[in-house]
Amino acid sequence: MSSNNAAQHQNLLDQYQQIQAKKLNLDLTRGKPATAQLALSDALDGILQGNYSCADGSDARNYGGALGIPEARQFAADYLGAKPSQVLVGGNSSLQLMYQVVTNAYYHGVNNSEQAWIKEAGSAGKIKFLCPAPGYDRHFSICETLGIEMIPVTMDSNGPDMDQVEALLRNDPLIKGIWCVPKYANPNGVVYSDDVVERFAQLGKIAGANFRIIWDNAYAEHHLVENPPELASLLALSEKYGTLDNAVVIGSTSKITFAGAGISFLASSESNIAGFVDQLGIATIGPDKVNQLRHVRFLKDLPGLRALMQEHRRILQPKFELVLKHLDEGLAGKTHNGRPLGTWTRPDGGYFVLFDTQPGLADKVVKLCAGAGVKLTPAGSTWPYKKDPANSNIRLAPSFPGLSEIDEAMQVFVLCVELATLEQ
Repeated sequence: MSSNNAAQHQNLLDQYQQIQAKKLNLDLTRGKPATAQLALSDALDGILQGNYSCADGSDARNYGGALGIPEARQFAADYLGAKPSQVLVGGNSSLQLMYQVVTNAYYHGVNNSEQAWIKEAGSAGKIKFLCPAPGYDRHFSICETLGIEMIPVTMDSNGPDMDQVEALLRNDPLIKGIWCVPKYANPNGVVYSDDVVERFAQLGKIAGANFRIIWDNAYAEHHLVENPPELASLLALSEKYGTLDNAVVIGSTSKITFAGAGISFLASSESNIAGFVDQLGIATIGPDKVNQLRHVRFLKDLPGLRALMQEHRRILQPKFELVLKHLDEGLAGKTHNGRPLGTWTRPDGGYFVLFDTQPGLADKVVKLCAGAGVKLTPAGSTWPYKKDPANSNIRLAPSFPGLSEIDEAMQVFVLCVELATLEQ
């Protein structure tokens, strides 16, 4: 290390030790709504005022209604760009719906037992999923739990590399699905381009039997800018190409109302919905219809939901701006060995900023931050099997902490990036 670098390194170490002495306990690990965001929906409590009658005259407190109450199905259809007959409304967790869809297809078939993925595999090999990466760690956990082999797919600013996706599907009929977060993708904030969505809608013509696109549109209305980008409708395009059976579109109110007590929805072909409800009926007599009714009375319609999301944006936008301010002021233009100390995304919506260190340094930055009292999502978490080939991705989640906590945490983060790079 040169004398200049040695002096800089010592200066950074001194700053790091001063921060350690503060014994900070800050957390940028997961994209949880802040308490102020949850409070925006406090009117859900008591909103029914004893009126539990649904639009069809049924009592929301009673058994039944596996598809969800009619007004919730209409609301979900508007949200997802579907027909009510193509929609199922469930409980609080869209992740649970995705797990059930994949598990049912794996063991019991997409519409009958002869179509079970595990039967198709037989002795020929393992069922596989395509995984645009970096991606959502909980999607990958579902595959790991079921023993489904994951194949990473390259992502760019338009979405997954569709040449790669199509080539893989043509060559392997045991690839039965692909995970997608198509708008403000977790974690890189990408919005899939119109061309990419149109090519997705035609994958059913290329893939093997019973292939499913798990289209997790978790951040459909979660904007951080005034004029947000539009996402083409996979459902409409799939109907156009006759591939609606291949599309499973998921959404929820988890980051709109109460994260732990929202409603989730799924849209697909009517035959897929009927088959899924048959399997669901083995495990439950019906969802929480009282909560579904609360949500429809509170949100009312899509304009009502969008008005609420503007309030969310007012809370979230300053947090993202503060993260980007620290990265811009602390790291922009700085290089080591001729390369930038890092690159980062500037998302138009969603819940994350993705930071890339120089190759091989993500785990070291995360470890240094932890030593200074700042928790980050473990390095590699955004990749299948937690193996980031470049060891460079770090997901920053600024939604839950307050501005003062983000300010402190980002000072630590910038320092640790510099320290790790210099020590490389």
